Amino acid sequence: MSFFKKIFNKEKKETLDKGLEKSKNSFFEKLGKAVAGKSKVDDDVLDNLEEVLVSSDVGVNTTLKVIDRIEARVARDKYLGTDELNQILREEIAGLLSETNTGDATQFEVPTQNDGPHVIMVVGVNGVGKTTTIGKLAYQFKKAGKKVVLGAADTFRAAAIDQLQIWADRTEVPIVKQSMGSDPASVAFDTLQSAVNQQADVVIIDTAGRLHNKVNLMNELTKVKRVMQKVVSNAPHEVLLVLDGSTGQNAFEQAKQFTAATEVTSLAVTKLDGTAKGGVVIGISDQFQIPVKYIGVGEGIEDLQVFNKFEFVDSFFA
Repeated sequence: MSFFKKIFNKEKKETLDKGLEKSKNSFFEKLGKAVAGKSKVDDDVLDNLEEVLVSSDVGVNTTLKVIDRIEARVARDKYLGTDELNQILREEIAGLLSETNTGDATQFEVPTQNDGPHVIMVVGVNGVGKTTTIGKLAYQFKKAGKKVVLGAADTFRAAAIDQLQIWADRTEVPIVKQSMGSDPASVAFDTLQSAVNQQADVVIIDTAGRLHNKVNLMNELTKVKRVMQKVVSNAPHEVLLVLDGSTGQNAFEQAKQFTAATEVTSLAVTKLDGTAKGGVVIGISDQFQIPVKYIGVGEGIEDLQVFNKFEFVDSFFA
């Protein structure tokens, strides 16, 4: 299909293929067992395929949509062989995601704002790769010629400030920070003022990753937003939620919690290279009406990639 245009460069595509290898191998092992001894896609094959998709962390709702699409195709085409199933899955899942997700970019870009820098507020629980994602984003934006400033507004943990400082040093971008226990909104305010004074293009604000009390989290993030708007009127322009893909269905739950607590506008799914749960990206892309913008497919500084659903599906089912 025309969906599957080769739009990544060869090196990035190889990294994506390698990063999804565990997920792909696990999926095809299950799929092979599901269609063993069958030559035609029938009700038994569809029942087995449903189980394979759910167990591959695609999620129940998205799985049912995929099965419905394949059932419709079987009814239309009258006969589909199991040898065609892989290609059919690629096409139908790509088609499904094209209806619900807009993650089609191929490079790291930020819109130009009229009243100051483009402000990204990053949220997510501790341990999902939030700080690493911020560092890799800073690297990519700087590489693209943008002037970047980081804000260490996760003041709940001293380690969070230290980790962000390490990334600031590594990427050679300025960081605004205060001591542990400082008011996160104050750090965000100072960061934006500094960025405006430096005529920065991009500001990335780290925030605390606590979910034990959703009301407190909501209040804190609302305050951070309100204070930032005193410097840049419509900040933040983007609220990026970072999810750990290796946690599978737990990533769905975190997405539900954070989207209830604040207005999330984009998603990053990390740690896909070390897990067989890569199918979670398909489910999250479909279920949350929020674009998956970035995926982490390795530990290297270049291994945070802009998510493109067609390239992802192509690699997953290659």
